[in-house]
Amino acid sequence: MSDLTGSGPGRTGVIHDLGYRHYDGQREGTGAIARTLFVTGLRHAYGLGRSGKSKVMPFLLLGMSVLPAAIVVGVVVLTGLDSLPISYADYTNQTQLLVSLFAAAQAPVLFSRDLRYRSIVLYLARPLAAPIFALMRWFSLTLAVLLFMAVPTLLLFLGAMLAGLDKSDQVTTLLKALVLQVLLAMLIAGITGLISSVSLRRGFAVVGSVMALIVLTGVINVVQNIASFEDADSASVAVGLFSPWSLFTGLANAWDAGIETPVPVDGAWVPAYALVALLLVAGCLLGLVARFRKVGSR
Repeated sequence: MSDLTGSGPGRTGVIHDLGYRHYDGQREGTGAIARTLFVTGLRHAYGLGRSGKSKVMPFLLLGMSVLPAAIVVGVVVLTGLDSLPISYADYTNQTQLLVSLFAAAQAPVLFSRDLRYRSIVLYLARPLAAPIFALMRWFSLTLAVLLFMAVPTLLLFLGAMLAGLDKSDQVTTLLKALVLQVLLAMLIAGITGLISSVSLRRGFAVVGSVMALIVLTGVINVVQNIASFEDADSASVAVGLFSPWSLFTGLANAWDAGIETPVPVDGAWVPAYALVALLLVAGCLLGLVARFRKVGSR
């Protein structure tokens, strides 16, 4: 062991060369770090690369979401129905409880752990910036939620093709559903990610996400039906602006994607629904960036 101590006057520090091998390979830039962070986050959302019990919840929920689609495909193929008994977008709507639980359970994995154990400080050391970290985590959760919804949807489409249903109609309906699912995944990932970044305890984060996605949606559905029953159509449609799931169903109804709402969403309400959805996504992203920038500067 060599001593690299400075021997001049006033030099009190000591640096020892322990003989470790110096890294002489290529040093990747921010792009490579961000790409690795995104892939790792996507894998962790499904428990891949983690302990065995971490895989139970995401794959159990995914299996529960795929099973009804497999049954529908079997019925359509064996009985020769001339149409699917449920549209692609409506299938996602009917399984919203599973989608919401998946996002609520996995968002803390990506957004809470690093804050709770203070490893976020290491992530945000140069050259990775806080906005890139927040966006990569959001991209990971968005794609994870989108895959969760897209797998049963594509299985339904495969069943429709095997049953010989009209390909043009099925492709058109499928594309509408996928566009809506992308928007919904962005919304859900933003909301659950922001809640998880504030609530460092996983239990609090899960409860907060469940309240925002499941309880709030249930309340809005009740209010929409009561308003429709009372012939307050404008109020029924307006209430739908306050939940990601009602935004999803409202836009699906407006775009004729196979979902019925208490009151049809049409006219100026359609761009209003789309604008609110995009503003909500942007607001969540700004909140995430501000949160991680604040924590990284400590």
